[in-house]
Amino acid sequence: MEIGRRGMLLLSWLAPVVLLIVWELLAQAGWLSPQVLPAPSKVVRTAFRLATYGSLLNDLGVSLLRATAGFAIGGSVGFALGILVGFSRIAEAAIDRSIQMIRAIPFLAALPLVIVWLGVGEAQKIFLVALGVAFPIYINTTLGIRQVDPKLLELGRVQGLGTFELIRRVILPGALPSILTGVRYALATAWLALVVAETIGAQSGIGFLAMDAREFLRTDVIVLTIVIYALIGVAADGIARALERRLLAWHPNYGGAR
Repeated sequence: MEIGRRGMLLLSWLAPVVLLIVWELLAQAGWLSPQVLPAPSKVVRTAFRLATYGSLLNDLGVSLLRATAGFAIGGSVGFALGILVGFSRIAEAAIDRSIQMIRAIPFLAALPLVIVWLGVGEAQKIFLVALGVAFPIYINTTLGIRQVDPKLLELGRVQGLGTFELIRRVILPGALPSILTGVRYALATAWLALVVAETIGAQSGIGFLAMDAREFLRTDVIVLTIVIYALIGVAADGIARALERRLLAWHPNYGGAR
């Protein structure tokens, strides 16, 4: 029995909905302490109150702007470096090892030095997001270019395509699935980096909201920020999947296949 696209969508939300129902029932029965894990209904009421009378919408907007700016900068740098290394073995020998060494440094380890360099303002937060975003896009762009089928390249040369046309019509389209996979990973990494960045010296943002709630033991607000991060992640992944379906409509594994 085949399940249609709408059925698959409903099935993907089944586990989260069941989890919420069980969570609510356990909380209402008193098996979960409100100070440890508040009921979903209380989290929803908190979200409505903060959105109406508090700073939730402003904090959300600030975090989205930081993530967008960092993603644009880091994505551009990662894509440019990936193109360079993907087409040039000399560039790979010159810069790839250094990039891999930087990639291995955890955000928390780099944070003190970034604060010394850039302070605790917006530049520090955008820099950390850009740093986290650049690596997945760099790696997947490089791999995508290197993994293009040599037979396709040979066919393009036989058809008389020049170097520029070969890149535009064969190599970049062939590398696009890998590049878009890098974009999906980068979207998740952007929020991981932003969580770290907003825990130090922030005066606004979702991370700041979570840290402020921790000081006052507001577990409902803390859970709310976690849910917001999760929903943003789902939305970002949905956007990436939509880009895949649109840009890779010609590919047998994408387009109408999803």
